[in-house]
Amino acid sequence: MDDTSIVRTKDVETVLRQGDDVAEGHAGLSKNLTAKDLMGFGIGIVIGTGIFTLTGTGAKNYAGPGIVLSFVIAGVVSLLAALCYAELAAAVPTAGSSYTYAYTTIGEIFAWIIAWDLILEFALGAAVVARGWSGYLQEAFSLPTTFFGEESSVNLGALGIALVLGVVAAVGIRESKWVTNALVAIKVSVCLFVIVVGIFFVKLANLSPFIPPSQPLSEDLQTTGLEQPFWQWVTGATPTAFGVTGVFVAAAIVFFAYSGFEAVANLGEETKDPAKDMPRGLIGTLLICTFLYLAVCLVITGMVKYSGLSEGAPISDAFDQVGMGWASVLIGIAAVAGLSSVILVDIVAMGRIGYALCRDGLLPASIGQVSPRFHTPLRITVATTAVVCLLAAFVPLHTLAEMVSIGTLFAFLVVSIAVAVLRRTKPRLERPFRTPAVPLLPIVSALSCVGLMASLAVGTWLRFLAWLAIGLVIYFAYGRRHSNLAPGNLVATGYGRRHDLAADTDAKGAPTLD
Repeated sequence: MDDTSIVRTKDVETVLRQGDDVAEGHAGLSKNLTAKDLMGFGIGIVIGTGIFTLTGTGAKNYAGPGIVLSFVIAGVVSLLAALCYAELAAAVPTAGSSYTYAYTTIGEIFAWIIAWDLILEFALGAAVVARGWSGYLQEAFSLPTTFFGEESSVNLGALGIALVLGVVAAVGIRESKWVTNALVAIKVSVCLFVIVVGIFFVKLANLSPFIPPSQPLSEDLQTTGLEQPFWQWVTGATPTAFGVTGVFVAAAIVFFAYSGFEAVANLGEETKDPAKDMPRGLIGTLLICTFLYLAVCLVITGMVKYSGLSEGAPISDAFDQVGMGWASVLIGIAAVAGLSSVILVDIVAMGRIGYALCRDGLLPASIGQVSPRFHTPLRITVATTAVVCLLAAFVPLHTLAEMVSIGTLFAFLVVSIAVAVLRRTKPRLERPFRTPAVPLLPIVSALSCVGLMASLAVGTWLRFLAWLAIGLVIYFAYGRRHSNLAPGNLVATGYGRRHDLAADTDAKGAPTLD
């Protein structure tokens, strides 16, 4: 491969060594996580906004009780991607997740695009959820809307929670693990409470018809121009609500509920036994979350007719409607806990992606150094927290929420391709976990991601492309020349010893001393 090529690839063996082969005087990431901890982080980021809000939106406007099938479809797409992630995360356990996988398979430029995309996904996701957290807090304690909730000019609630959780993420992975596991325990307990108690109020009449007949979208939901789904813009078709089409449209909407689970794959270098724990953490996360989503959806649409569900707080509203208003207090606690853990895992994931970019030379190495005291990429975590705080405090992000989904789906798409490519280019690579039915399953996974992406708005696609364009400018202005794979840069760095093989051998091929 020409070292000047923008599709130069990073050797898998180099990736496998870099977590352990750390230059003297520089700290590395500490290995403290087990499969249980990984599932804690995964559930922490997946169960949040989706289960507390999107259930009502999807059921009331698009799918009725069939919202259960929408979550099944979104869950299957995520599970296909999780199987692909599991193979790569077990074989190549590293910070950077799909960024690193792309770097070893389809080239540096595509790896940079993925990393830039993931930064957007996690930063935007954290800021959106922080504003949602502020809104729940404002409603629960009747706080002034001047500084809390979406009507605020400076959202101090969102800024405050992002700042506090950013400090937790910077202090250490063990502290982040403890906080996340505590928050997960609270919200999973309340989800189980909703299922166990709510089932006694389920009426079969509310679940019939399970998939309501197809009908035109209501005027307030009809979209044109940049707000219409990409597939509608391409085909000129008229979208409908309910019916089979409505179930698939709702699947694209509720997919946001699954976004972020790939953050688990970013913790490979901090996992005690990644060969076993990464597949268990990834797949376990998806199975547990999907079960909770399906059970809660079925109970809620059985308690209240789908047409009467609240779009803002469907779960607590359903209990209010059946005369159990006191339960909404518990649900509110779970919502705050759920949203808090999402923000924390988003910030942790951003730090690991930035760390990987700095280690590879695509961003300045100095900002990605690991703190000897906290064993976290302190500077990059602080920097990304500052960005999240600014977004959360000043920018209303409801129009950009779909960008979280498109970022996630794009990452899933690349990982699916990477599995098939690595099977061909590195057939002898040790794979503790093997994705079944390769290349069929990765192909189905990739096509499923494209299908859901086509359901997102044209404007979302344009904003996504604009963000990628900014990233390409940074890459060609800095990253391409400073990359560790650029000519003259294959030397020992502060993050690990990477040698130019040509310089390490003499003319006869014998090793030379450093």
